[in-house]
Amino acid sequence: MNKSITALAMAATIMAASCSKQAPAESAGDFDYTADRFADIEVLRYKVPDFDSLSLNQKILVYYLQEAALWGRDILWDQNYKDNLAIRDLLERIYASYDGDRESADFKAFETYLKQVWFANGIHHHYSNDKFVPAFSRAFLEERIAALPEAPAGASELVEVIFNPEIAPKKVNQAEGADLITTSAVNMYGPGVTQKEVEDYFAALKDPKDATPVSYGLNTRIVKDENGKIKEIPYKLGGLYGEAIAPIVENLRKAVPYAENDAQKAIIESLIDFYTSGDLKTFDEYSIKWAEDTASQVDFINGFIESYNDPLGMTGSWESIVNFKNIPASHRTEVLSANAQWFEDNSPVDSRFKKEKVKGVSAKVITAAILAGDAYPATPIGINLPNANWIRAAHGSKSVTLENITQAYDEAAHGNGFNEEFVIDEETSKLLDDYLFITDNLHTDLHECLGHGSGKLLPGVDPDALKAHGSTLEETRADLFALYYLADPKLIEIGLLDNPDAYKAEYYKYILNGMMTQLMRIEPGKDVEEAHMRNRKLIAEWAYEHGKDANVIEMVKRDGKTFIKINDYEALRGLFGQLLAEIQRIRSTGDYAAGRDLVEKYAVKVDPELHKEVLDRYARLDIAPYKGFVNPSYELVKDKDGNITDVKVNYGEEYTAQMQRYSKDYHPLKK
Repeated sequence: MNKSITALAMAATIMAASCSKQAPAESAGDFDYTADRFADIEVLRYKVPDFDSLSLNQKILVYYLQEAALWGRDILWDQNYKDNLAIRDLLERIYASYDGDRESADFKAFETYLKQVWFANGIHHHYSNDKFVPAFSRAFLEERIAALPEAPAGASELVEVIFNPEIAPKKVNQAEGADLITTSAVNMYGPGVTQKEVEDYFAALKDPKDATPVSYGLNTRIVKDENGKIKEIPYKLGGLYGEAIAPIVENLRKAVPYAENDAQKAIIESLIDFYTSGDLKTFDEYSIKWAEDTASQVDFINGFIESYNDPLGMTGSWESIVNFKNIPASHRTEVLSANAQWFEDNSPVDSRFKKEKVKGVSAKVITAAILAGDAYPATPIGINLPNANWIRAAHGSKSVTLENITQAYDEAAHGNGFNEEFVIDEETSKLLDDYLFITDNLHTDLHECLGHGSGKLLPGVDPDALKAHGSTLEETRADLFALYYLADPKLIEIGLLDNPDAYKAEYYKYILNGMMTQLMRIEPGKDVEEAHMRNRKLIAEWAYEHGKDANVIEMVKRDGKTFIKINDYEALRGLFGQLLAEIQRIRSTGDYAAGRDLVEKYAVKVDPELHKEVLDRYARLDIAPYKGFVNPSYELVKDKDGNITDVKVNYGEEYTAQMQRYSKDYHPLKK
C-alpha cells in the first residue's frame, strides 16, 4: 500500500476565486503572482507574510533549514529516473551556450521542453507520468550538442532516451495486470527486479505480530546482488545519495543552535542520526518526536516521505517544506483538533473500525517559507504526518494547511472565466464566490487533521494490504471524511462557518471537478492514473451512480454544453457517508479485491465524448491546467564582524533564473 497519505493535491487550482465574503485577509496589492507560463503550466510566486515578525533566531533557523531543503533537489531527480541528472545538465549547457536565433521554432520548443523538465524534476510529466515528447527536432539537438566546446560523455544515448518513445515511456505505471516495477521508469529498483520478487521479499521480512513495524523500503533502492537475490541499498551518509545528504546534514547541524526549544533541538538531531545510519527505527524515533512537538512555531519536513512515485507505494521520494505557524489562522484547525474525538465518535463508519481514543491530533495553518524536492515546483496544500499507522495511533499526528499557497492560487485565479463557462447558474456561482475559499480550506483542514487520522486497522491487517491502490483509497477516505463533516451543523456550533448552506460551495466544486473539469489534465485516449485524480473521480462517479434513482446529481445539457446540477445536497451528504463507511471497511480489513474493484470501476476510465467537450471548453478559456511555484530567496545580513543581524526574503527571481541557480549552487550528484 502507498503509505503516502500526507499530501492533498490542489483539487481546483483553476477554479474561479473572486471570494468577496471569505477572501484571504491580505490582498494582492502590487504583488506579481505570475512568474512564467509555458505548455500546460503556470508558475506562480507566493508571499511569506509575517516573516519579519519572527525573532532573529527564528529567522536564522528558517535560513539553515531552507538551505538543508535546497540541497536535496538532486536526490529527487535521480529517484525519478536514472538519466534525469545527465539530461538536465546537457539541456542546461545547450541553453546557456546557444548563440543562434532564440526566436526560431526549434529553440522556442527546446526552451519549453527544458522548462517542462525543470518543473517535473525530470523527463516525465509530474501528473500524468508520461514522458515528454519534444516539439524540436532530433537534428536540432544533435547539432547543438556538436556545437558544445566539449561533448558530454554518453550524449548520443541521452538523445535516444529523449526521442525514443519505447525507452522509459512511463515514470510510474499503475495499469491493472502489468508488472508495475518493470514497466515503470523510476530509479527506485535496479535492473531485472520484478514486482513479485519485491512483494515476496518484503512479505518474508514482515512479522504480522509486530505492533510497531518500520516503514519497510522507505529509504532504499531495491536491486539484485551478484547471485540474483534481492537486496536493499540504503539512502544515507556514506551510502546511496551520500554526497547530497552530507550538505543536508551540515545545514541541519547549523540549525541546531537556533532551535526554539529542547524538543525541536532533539528532533533535528534525531533526523541527523537517521541520515547518518539509515536505520528505520531511528526514523520512527524522529517521527514520534516530530509529531509530539506542538510548541515550536517554526517547523519543517525533510526526508524520504511521499511514496506516490514508487509503483508499489513503499519508497519515499525526497522532499522538504520549511514553514512557520500562522497563529491567527490556526484557530480553526485548533478547534477541529480539540473536537477530534467527537468527529471520530460520530463518523458513519462501523464502530469496529473507529478509534476508541483519538490521541495527539494537532493541527495548524502554516506559512510556507520554502518548497523543495517532491514539494517543488508543484506542491501540496496540506500535510498530515507521520505515515506509520502505529505511530499515529499511539503518539498522534500533525496536520498543516499551507494557507499562503492557497492564497496564491486564489489570487492568480481571479477573473479567469471559469464560473461563466462551467458553473450551471448565477446562484451557484455566487455561492462559490462567497464561500469556496473558506470551505476549500476547511475541506483541507478536515482531510488532513481528522480524515487521515481517523479509523483504525483491525489487528493483524498489513498496512500495505491494498498495494498499488492504497494511495487512491487512502485519499478517498480522507476526502470523504472531510466532505461528510463539512455539512455537519457541528461546524456552525464551533464557529467555523456562519451559514448552514456554505458547504454546498465545496460539494458543487468537488462533483464538478471529479466528474468533468479535472479531465482537462488528461490527454485524449488516456486513463486517469494519478492517485488524487482517481480519488476525486471515484467519489464523484460513485455518488452520481448511486444517487441516480433519486436524481441527486444531474448532468444537464444546455446549448450543446454539459453542466452539473446538484438537486439534493442533503442526500449527497448521505451518499458520501455510505461510501466513507465502505472505504473504511476496506482499509480496516485490508480487503484488496473490493478496493481494486472500486478503483477500476469508478476511477480510471474516461468518457471520450465528455472529455473532448471539456478540453474544447477549456481551450477557449486559456487556463493552465497545472500550477506551481518559484521560491523566494533568503539572504543573511551580517555586520562588519561577521555576526548575523537579519535574514532578508526576496521575491524577484524569475523561474528560469531560479532553476539555473539551483542547478549551479545545489548540484551534489554530478553525473
